[in-house]
Amino acid sequence: MMQQAAIGLGIRIRLLAEAPDVSAAQVVPDHVVGDYTDLDTLRAIVADAPVVTFDHEHVPPEHLRTLEAEGHACRPGPHALLYAQDKGDMRERLSGLGVPCPRNARIASADDLTDFGFPAVVKTTRGGYDGKGVWVVRSTVDAAEAFASGSQLLAEELVDFRRELSALVARTPSGEVRTYPVVESRQADGVCAEVIAPAPDLDPALDAEARAIAERIATELDVTGILAVELFETTDGRLLVNELAMRPHNTGHWSIDGAVTSQFENHLRAVLDLPLGATDARTPWSVMVNILGGAVEDLEAQRAVVLAAEPDVKIHLYGKSVKAGRKVGHVTAYGSDLDDVLARARRSAALFTTGVTHD
Repeated sequence: MMQQAAIGLGIRIRLLAEAPDVSAAQVVPDHVVGDYTDLDTLRAIVADAPVVTFDHEHVPPEHLRTLEAEGHACRPGPHALLYAQDKGDMRERLSGLGVPCPRNARIASADDLTDFGFPAVVKTTRGGYDGKGVWVVRSTVDAAEAFASGSQLLAEELVDFRRELSALVARTPSGEVRTYPVVESRQADGVCAEVIAPAPDLDPALDAEARAIAERIATELDVTGILAVELFETTDGRLLVNELAMRPHNTGHWSIDGAVTSQFENHLRAVLDLPLGATDARTPWSVMVNILGGAVEDLEAQRAVVLAAEPDVKIHLYGKSVKAGRKVGHVTAYGSDLDDVLARARRSAALFTTGVTHD
């Protein structure tokens, strides 16, 4: 999706791919298959690249510091990326900035967890995503798997929230910042299922607060590129920061079709220190629904069925093999009537997942 944005701007992308058949390798001609944890591989891939950027947070920070010392512009830099890599460090830094977060503590034993109190959410500080490395616990017995993982752990309060929101911001090295409309993110089994832009019935004061939180985090942490700030809207009307992602994010995929400038284009503009594009929505409502692997195995064949049923919905298939629950694509619908837009997006995704719609 970043390559799609790069084509119109005349930007050349070189990709370090973990395997020859991954999604990005299918569309980026200039790619090398290699290990992102190997410093020599990284040196070779970035040799003549003016800017280095990322589609995940897991590149070892010590390697990025070495690349920076050797004259390569890493955006975001390792000093910022640390807070997307390690949830414990993120919590400590945001708390130091006065950014509202759930009550939390690092834990190393069942006694630590008992002292923290139940119920709680236990997370690995590194590596978890889409519900992996996260446990809701109401006793130390519930946390046995977490402690057996051998990972460093963080305990957080189990937040009583109304819904999850996401505030997306783009920032350049020279300090230009633009925020996207705050969206509602709906989850299923720990995985983002759908995103509504903008978040329905969001209090204007909370909308402004969410944007201000995202801008402050991006500025204080010196983030370059796209920053996604995932938030809880609590039942008593507060905002608490849940997670950070310093890259184009699933909750911003709606922007490809629904915003004046997509998150992928603005990420490229930001890391190259080009003027940022407008982030306004093109229509009153956009809904993105993820296509999860299910009963339909031949997505390309099913494409014609979906287009016949919903010709105005935008389809994005990722070229991935179908596995149960795996994100293999997304659809986006847009328009002026939210109920209609939701229905069209959901019907389209259901046709790709189950082969039938559920009206």
